[in-house]
Amino acid sequence: MSERSPGKDTTTGHWEMMGVILPAPFPLYPDGFPEEIIAEFERRCGRAVIGNRAASGTVIIPELLDEHRRTGALIVYTSADSVFQIAAHEDEVSVEGLYRYCEIARTLLVGEHAVVRVIARPFVGDADSIVRTDRRRDFSLPPPAGTALDLLTEAGMHVYGIGKIGDIFAHRGVVEEVHTHDNADGCGRIIERLDAQPEGMIFANLNDFDSKYGHRNDPAGYAAALVEVDRYLPAMLERLTDRDLFFITADHGCDPTTTSTDHSREQVPLLMAGGRVSAVALGVRESFADLGATIYEALGVDAPAAGTSFLAEAL
Repeated sequence: MSERSPGKDTTTGHWEMMGVILPAPFPLYPDGFPEEIIAEFERRCGRAVIGNRAASGTVIIPELLDEHRRTGALIVYTSADSVFQIAAHEDEVSVEGLYRYCEIARTLLVGEHAVVRVIARPFVGDADSIVRTDRRRDFSLPPPAGTALDLLTEAGMHVYGIGKIGDIFAHRGVVEEVHTHDNADGCGRIIERLDAQPEGMIFANLNDFDSKYGHRNDPAGYAAALVEVDRYLPAMLERLTDRDLFFITADHGCDPTTTSTDHSREQVPLLMAGGRVSAVALGVRESFADLGATIYEALGVDAPAAGTSFLAEAL
């Protein structure tokens, strides 16, 4: 599938999959956030900010760790994506406190400074052994228009989000959701839900490919993660009935073999399985929104959406 929206970030990709094609990219801050934003954030939080620049978390967190622990200042940074990231050691700032600071930032970052995500980055360890924990949370902008998830839930469908899905859609259009620790946990949750949910939509995000291996330029780790997920596929596929459809795709590229640690804007894979699915090539889809349009049709929801369904081609 090719992406029509400008941008190559998590939110843009997921929103387009569910029928929202953005007319313009989200704001970026390669030189850090404006002083007025940082000053007001510090005032409302009662803590100073250090960092405030574009950086990899694997670099800026160990670099500023001593100052953070000495002063209690929050480590704020961004990336090539439209994100306001707040990192804090769990011994210095409680995870719940870090979430509150993110909520404050979310209220400030609106209008021209409406970054798509404020990200809580709790971590543990020392400078040479920092681990960003799975208590990360994303505080997203709500989608600008009704997504496929909104329309499906309004039609009475049960939408279950696994991993970051609830965060990405600002918890809109998701009836139930569960956060996960890693890819293995996510795969296990998919299998559990296939047993528990006879109809509707299960939407899962497996984030390790991106966060642990793509951004860290680790092709060996990325390959091992693919092998790990492959081991779960038979258990998923054997649970599918003739009424079920199963899709594997991605929200953007994150090539671990390039010199960049950023996302790569490239076509994403689209694999489809199910008892009625034929072995056919679906060609290059013109938009990620083709997936949402196909889901609409498969679930019998008569709703307008961007994209072109490929259901008839596949069955």
